[in-house]
Amino acid sequence: MTHPLLAALEGGLIVSCQAYPAEPMRHPETMTQIAEAAVRGGAVGIRAQGIADIRSIHERVALPQIGLWKDGADDVFITPTLEHALAVIAAGAQIVAIDGTRRARPDGLTLAETIARIHEQTTALVMADVGSVADGIAAHEAGADCVGTTLCGYTGERPKSVGPDLEVLRELASTLPIPVIAEGRVHTPAQASACIDAGAFAVVVGTAITHPTTITTWFADAVAR
Repeated sequence: MTHPLLAALEGGLIVSCQAYPAEPMRHPETMTQIAEAAVRGGAVGIRAQGIADIRSIHERVALPQIGLWKDGADDVFITPTLEHALAVIAAGAQIVAIDGTRRARPDGLTLAETIARIHEQTTALVMADVGSVADGIAAHEAGADCVGTTLCGYTGERPKSVGPDLEVLRELASTLPIPVIAEGRVHTPAQASACIDAGAFAVVVGTAITHPTTITTWFADAVAR
């Protein structure tokens, strides 16, 4: 049976409200306003990065929130340790997104140990961000409540596709008994729809909705002569 928190996301759009370091929009208030705008547009959930952003959004947006903490320059940087995960949850995230690959984690814990301790110490659910089918299967076996295709094309196991990695999405969705959430390079409504057709439980869109710098370059490049 699907957890009620995940059931609220099924078949819907999750908007990732994040800004890159040193950008003008890198501010909790700005990200919270974007999240509030996403609610008005029909989002069913919010994905946010950083303790201050997560806390602010939690206080003002009633939708389920997937929280993460990007830290470090190593391969594993999405909520890389148990300590990071617990801080994200304490800030208000009901679902914590963590690196769900088979790579070594900075604190020396295995993925299964990390997930087990999160479940033991909190009521939060765990979203494992994976980069391949093998990652997704391993994350499920490690106890993840759902998996996302977030890291497909970024770990060296898969080529970086122009749009979402529908091949991995389709295989995971047909293999795993837990929700598989599409995330990564979903830049158009047509691509989001294709993700649902491929079996996605829900779809995360970030850049195409919340990153005006990138969107501006798309249009600027299109009109440049």
